[in-house]
Amino acid sequence: MIALILGAGIALVLTMVAMPLYIQLLTKKQYGQVVRDDGPNSHAVKSGTPTMGGVVFVLAVFVAYFATHGILALMGRSSAGITATGLLVLLLFGGMGLVGFLDDFIKIFKKRSLGLRAWQKIVLQAIIGISFAVLALQFPDERGLTPGSTAISFLRDTNIDLAFAGPMVGLVLFVIWANFIVTGTTNAVNLTDGLDGLATGASIMVFGAYTLMGIWQQNQACSNSNSMDVCYSVRDPQDLALLGATLSGALIAFLWFNAKPAKIFMGDTGSLAIGGAVAAFAILSRTQLLLVVIAGLFVIISLSVIIQVGYFKLSGGKRVFKMAPLQHHFELSGWSEENVVIRFWILAGLFVAAGLGLFYSEWVVAL
Repeated sequence: MIALILGAGIALVLTMVAMPLYIQLLTKKQYGQVVRDDGPNSHAVKSGTPTMGGVVFVLAVFVAYFATHGILALMGRSSAGITATGLLVLLLFGGMGLVGFLDDFIKIFKKRSLGLRAWQKIVLQAIIGISFAVLALQFPDERGLTPGSTAISFLRDTNIDLAFAGPMVGLVLFVIWANFIVTGTTNAVNLTDGLDGLATGASIMVFGAYTLMGIWQQNQACSNSNSMDVCYSVRDPQDLALLGATLSGALIAFLWFNAKPAKIFMGDTGSLAIGGAVAAFAILSRTQLLLVVIAGLFVIISLSVIIQVGYFKLSGGKRVFKMAPLQHHFELSGWSEENVVIRFWILAGLFVAAGLGLFYSEWVVAL
């Protein structure tokens, strides 16, 4: 628990202190958001608002993670230290954040609402996702447990193993499966980041859920339990909990500046980084399919875009929603931005609660 408090506290303080200075710097250099022309008219006032706020909280998370382990080592309390699992989360978090940074950089300096071309973003995300997936099946501990698993997981690993035809087939299929999760999640969070504070608040709840799950998996780890039917074979759950708390702390501080009226936007730097971290948690905590419930708000918003685009093409120009992603449909229906954000936060909280309920219920039933 000390580690979680340290990680969250350091990340929160760093973000809270650095963000005003960063906003001043961006404002001075006139590095502001370019608002899309086809968006709601009410968003025109957002043009010029500093963006790339993700740079600060991404760096804060990195510093807080390593600082926490350093402090724990000095206190003689670090039993596991820096882990392969923790570094893999940071790889996907930081790697996707870097892709987002390149995207934001192009938008700002070319003064356009579109940054990297679609194929460029896909290639960069694929390179990072493949690297993550391959490395996730390496670094076995003394029990032979690797951070990732070729088994498809829901509330824990299932009997569906992608390595059914041997380890090489398993590796290839796992890389494809992991990239599907990573790409889908990063883009879903990116689509959610369209209103002041919306993606930030929802992400805090999601990371809070993974923090609680990490604590529970550590307490019920097979290495600590005599009941093999209900214990969890998850590598380094204590480090997953630490990173979940650290991310929550950084985003709570960021929300202070990102809530309406936003003084800064996270940009693709932040949204892609958050999406990468969420995907990493789902894969490494062995709860891949549960992601659909815990991150249900992101899923619904992403589906709204898929439905809108698909129906538009099939119907010859007709639309299901007034505008996609879904949050803009409600804006154009007369809801204020604040109402949309608060109600979507409520939805995000309900999805998180449902996910945690499923996670705990499975353990109780298995007793």
